[in-house]
Amino acid sequence: MPPPLLHKLLTYLIAAVWFINGLFCKLLNFVPRHQQIVAQILGEEYAVILTKLIGVAEIGMAIWVLSRIFSRFNAIVQIFIVLTMNVLEFLIVPDALLWGKLNFFFALIFVLIVYYNEFAIKEIGKIYETL
Repeated sequence: MPPPLLHKLLTYLIAAVWFINGLFCKLLNFVPRHQQIVAQILGEEYAVILTKLIGVAEIGMAIWVLSRIFSRFNAIVQIFIVLTMNVLEFLIVPDALLWGKLNFFFALIFVLIVYYNEFAIKEIGKIYETL
């Protein structure tokens, strides 16, 4: 697959992950476990509103990813957020995670995809286009 096409495909995939998690898992509460995790980490009192705000932020991240505005900074922000969130969950609520502590492994895969898409494929694509 040509690097520019792979970059575009992965960009859409990354945005879809943020959008699906934000809309379906958080805003529409199709996956109540997310709200339970927020409640265990940040407290039961504001768990509903905080979960919905996180969902809105995730949808915003999807839009930012698709906009490609400040894409390198965006990739760094994504990596920081995903790692921070998953370290907290790993340490505080591993029992509430779908795959327990193994969730961190999947978060690392996502982070590597984000990194690879922005800092490797995108650069290879620039070289590819000059040929």
